[in-house]
Amino acid sequence: MHKTVVIDIVALSASVIGAHTPFLKQYIAEHHITTIEPLLPAVTTAVQSSYLTGKYPSENGIVGNGWYDHADNEIKFWKQSNKLVNAEKIWDQAKKEDPNFTCANMFWWYNMYSTADFSVTPRPNYLADGRKLPDCYSQPAELRDHLQNKLGQFPLFQFWGPGANIKSTRWIADASMETEKLHNPTLTLIYLPHLDYCLQKFGPELDKISTELKEIDQVVEELVRFYESRGARIILLSEYGIAPVNNPIHLNRLFRENGLIQIREERGLELLDPGASKAFVVADHQVAHVYINDKSVTEQVKALLKNVPEIELVLDKVEQEKHHINHERSGDLVLTAKENSWFTYYFWLDDAKAPDYARVVDIHKKPGYDPVEMFMTSKLRAGYKLLRKKAGFRYVMDVIPLDATLIKGSHGSINVADKFKPVLVTSKAIDKTLYAPDVYQVIWDSLAD
Repeated sequence: MHKTVVIDIVALSASVIGAHTPFLKQYIAEHHITTIEPLLPAVTTAVQSSYLTGKYPSENGIVGNGWYDHADNEIKFWKQSNKLVNAEKIWDQAKKEDPNFTCANMFWWYNMYSTADFSVTPRPNYLADGRKLPDCYSQPAELRDHLQNKLGQFPLFQFWGPGANIKSTRWIADASMETEKLHNPTLTLIYLPHLDYCLQKFGPELDKISTELKEIDQVVEELVRFYESRGARIILLSEYGIAPVNNPIHLNRLFRENGLIQIREERGLELLDPGASKAFVVADHQVAHVYINDKSVTEQVKALLKNVPEIELVLDKVEQEKHHINHERSGDLVLTAKENSWFTYYFWLDDAKAPDYARVVDIHKKPGYDPVEMFMTSKLRAGYKLLRKKAGFRYVMDVIPLDATLIKGSHGSINVADKFKPVLVTSKAIDKTLYAPDVYQVIWDSLAD
């Protein structure tokens, strides 16, 4: 099979390619760029899983970055086991065709316990005293030690949160090139998250994100030149583009006001109790899953949603089939937001009673996606908290604001302007409409030709 590298430049779209990305602009001019029709949902884990299996969420089971686990009665986001993806991956098929084939998965999601030969993924250390230390997980285990000895500790706190910057993307790129030198895999999958942060914070305002665009352009150029020197075929792609938004939708608050959500109060703070709720919403960017435990309130829920003008689609299980998202993990209803809108997970009515996790970076405890984690209330307050940490005191980094109007860019919906759709850049022209599962065949053709 022919050596191939797939570089996932998160949030790359026609809207951001231009004067601030000179390498990408020139590279695309010399190759072929194709728009990919957005998947429902157009979010990280679902799109990546579709690319790697050639299947829609209805078949591979990845209906979002998180969903409601009916057995545990818990909302779970950002799980990592590859066993959650219920379809054969491209590297499994390739191994059947060529016993010498190997694959390196560098930070694509669901990257633990897979059959990929080499993998690296974020995985902090959670200590008994409550601290979280930056780290990563690898297969084989010694690859993690080699990479961190050579490149330094994986910069987890620059991967997500208010400190997110180019350092994490640079580390991933360097780790990918080092893994290439060590193992020479046939297929390498590289995830570069850098644009995700600035575009959600500021929207596609190029003057505000010019530095970030130049930074990612330089990293991509280095990767492309390196892998070209190794004789690899190169595919550049993205999972989604990010469109401007200015209107957060608080559906869990609406449900609460109408007696559908169960709230527990602990230590004066409120927690959502999904298992005891009649109905609740799992928010994921511009997509939301509505789970209805008490079927007698189904019509009430539908009537409430019908009166929310910012909602574009309300899909029941039958209608979900048309969009390839009908699965046991998907909500009883799946919603998409209209242009300029997105869904929050917020369920409290008084900020003084917001749960303690609302003001910290905690992607696993929150019952929905929270992009506001990229902001902080005060650098002075954050500095004080860090001083307490360095002094050995127990501390809580409660520096995340509760103002969803800060977010200026989002994704997830399928009805977006062409300039905000994901893209694919290849050496060969593609003369058909491209959907997310079709990317599997593009990668396969690069390997097998």
